[in-house]
Amino acid sequence: MRSTTWASWATCALAIMIAVPVATADRGSSKKSLADCTSFDQSDKDETTVEFTVHNTCSIPVDCSVSWRVVCAPDSKKRRSAHPAATTVTISDGSSQSAEASAAVCGDDGWVIDSVRWSCEANKD
Repeated sequence: MRSTTWASWATCALAIMIAVPVATADRGSSKKSLADCTSFDQSDKDETTVEFTVHNTCSIPVDCSVSWRVVCAPDSKKRRSAHPAATTVTISDGSSQSAEASAAVCGDDGWVIDSVRWSCEANKD
């Protein structure tokens, strides 16, 4: 008789342990984050320029930053040089902003643009 009561209690405890994390996860997922309504694109504009665009479909304005590095003569041991750059923009709800990374600083040398990073946060104003 005792083992049946213990088995019922154990089954009930197992069901509660499984149900509680699922309920907590469902509650947490209803909150929207900026990652759900901001996005980033990059495209070649011309021979030496790359355009970075941040899109904001949030219902609030966001402050975004984009950073990158232009590396001139990336395969050369003597001429290789790195030029970090960054910009910040405030993007109103439902719009986009672009920034350009130019490799003109490299002259006739080959180049790469790397270390591209972007982030957004809610506008504090």
